[in-house]
Amino acid sequence: MQYILTLSCPDRPGIVAAVATLLYESGCNIVDAQQFDAALTDRFFMRVVFDRPGDGFSALETKFGAMAQTFAMDWAMRPRAEKRRVMLLVSKFDHCLADILYRWRIGELDMTPCAIVANYPRETYAHLDFDGVPFHHLPVTRETKMEQEAEIWRLVRETQTDVVVLARYMQVLSDGLAAKLAGRCINIHHSFLPGFKGAKPYHQAHARGVKLIGATAHYVTSELDEGPIIEQDVERISHRDAPEDLVRKGRDIERRVLARALRHHLEDRVILNGRNTVVFSD
Repeated sequence: MQYILTLSCPDRPGIVAAVATLLYESGCNIVDAQQFDAALTDRFFMRVVFDRPGDGFSALETKFGAMAQTFAMDWAMRPRAEKRRVMLLVSKFDHCLADILYRWRIGELDMTPCAIVANYPRETYAHLDFDGVPFHHLPVTRETKMEQEAEIWRLVRETQTDVVVLARYMQVLSDGLAAKLAGRCINIHHSFLPGFKGAKPYHQAHARGVKLIGATAHYVTSELDEGPIIEQDVERISHRDAPEDLVRKGRDIERRVLARALRHHLEDRVILNGRNTVVFSD
């Protein structure tokens, strides 16, 4: 069986040797390893995929935990085949939701969607096949926001959700809920912020003659749209493009950027480095 190990710690000599030696002495075979030394923060990051025949995973965790204390490591180790449980939050725009469900169905996103939560009724998405994924309509107003978020948090716990995806969920999470979901809530938005805020950002960009549009996927924090970035992409725009063309191209960028960010997270390729991230690409 294959396992994934991720770690970060203060940089010092001997980390790679210690990890490799422990895995070797435990009967493991390393099949992929990536590492990064962040000189500006003086921290070391590593992702290792390894084979371990037979049982005894808990014993390996115990041995690694003892070694990790020596290096003051933040670390995690799990079976590679273990699927993460994903909750999808959505508002009226459903292109990211439809894309994630499609990529899940064809096996591109190895996950278990445990719930779809929307602040619009099910009829809004009548054209989408949820394929048995439970749907929850949780309308929200300024007056009911706290009660609605309490219900979202209840669902997160009830469904044992590992990661929450804001698939163009057009509501700002409260500081309290953002803190509860720290490091496991991913958002997607256009990359015009803070320049073009509010309604119709692509129309605002067209009016200003923007020549480059993009999208950003990041972890949600209490700082609105300023969490650690996981993935970004851009596309050139010309004077021939109408506002509707920017909207269409923007949807495409948002879909692929969110899908890539989610896949990176599901495969343990993202490690937080303060307000930054280390992303080990495949």
